[in-house]
Amino acid sequence: MTLVVATFYKFVRLLDAAEKQSPLLLQCQSQDVKGTILLAEEGINGTIAGAREAIDAVLSFLRSDPQLTDLEHKESFADVQPFDRMKVRLKAEIVTIGVPEADPNAQVGTYIDPHDWNAVISDPDVTVIDTRNEYEVSIGSFRDAENPHTRSFRQFPDYVRTHLDPAKQKKVALFCTGGIRCEKASAFMLAQGFEEVYHLQGGILKYLEEVPPDESLWEGECFVFDQRVAVQHGLVPGTYAMCRSCGHPISEADKASPAYEDGIACPYCVDQLTEVKRDRREDLSVGTLQVASLQTKPAS
Repeated sequence: MTLVVATFYKFVRLLDAAEKQSPLLLQCQSQDVKGTILLAEEGINGTIAGAREAIDAVLSFLRSDPQLTDLEHKESFADVQPFDRMKVRLKAEIVTIGVPEADPNAQVGTYIDPHDWNAVISDPDVTVIDTRNEYEVSIGSFRDAENPHTRSFRQFPDYVRTHLDPAKQKKVALFCTGGIRCEKASAFMLAQGFEEVYHLQGGILKYLEEVPPDESLWEGECFVFDQRVAVQHGLVPGTYAMCRSCGHPISEADKASPAYEDGIACPYCVDQLTEVKRDRREDLSVGTLQVASLQTKPAS
């Protein structure tokens, strides 16, 4: 059965976020939907997967809240459930940047429709910035976009302060996976004095869904935060796997590297592999194989 993977977020004042947690979790569990939903006073952010009817039921439940009636979502599809369980968590932020002036409920940049995005980023006066982290950028990005080389979104404000200048970068275009990080990044940059800040509405995922490959300026694949690892144009599953030791996306070429040992290390984490870590990961790999073997045996 094909499963629907729905992603959504909305910045909205949810002063009763804690009261929403349990009812929302119960609703998802009753529909056998799995994934993660984050709730905070600044809004909601989630990715869930389940049968068509189940996803529709959860989205209807969310939109029955007067504050979420216009909640938008994006869909892709998976042949197997990409999540192990359902979690509804309370957080200080629905996407963590760590600076109070990054408040999309107060101000936000100009949304750019995916079909208009090529024209914006092709303008030589526009500085195009990928707001994602290094491991995400490494497998795909927009042509000629700047890579901040961040390890976490918390480092983005320091990148702006040290590498960008409102007096020099008059026009800035930001993009991220689904659009949520760009909302915070644009709010922060506006607070820092940048005058024209654009961001891709719906993020890379919406662009890959709507813009034909022969018109696309996207190069590579887009990392996603579930067991699909990456998607391509049309949101079909990509070619990357994930290192079970460090979580970095790995290609077939990475798997062919002498540094790659399944469940032990890959070219991106082998330098940090100590004997203690090797022993621990070997034990975990053996345990995983034993559990898989037991699960394939018929019940007695």
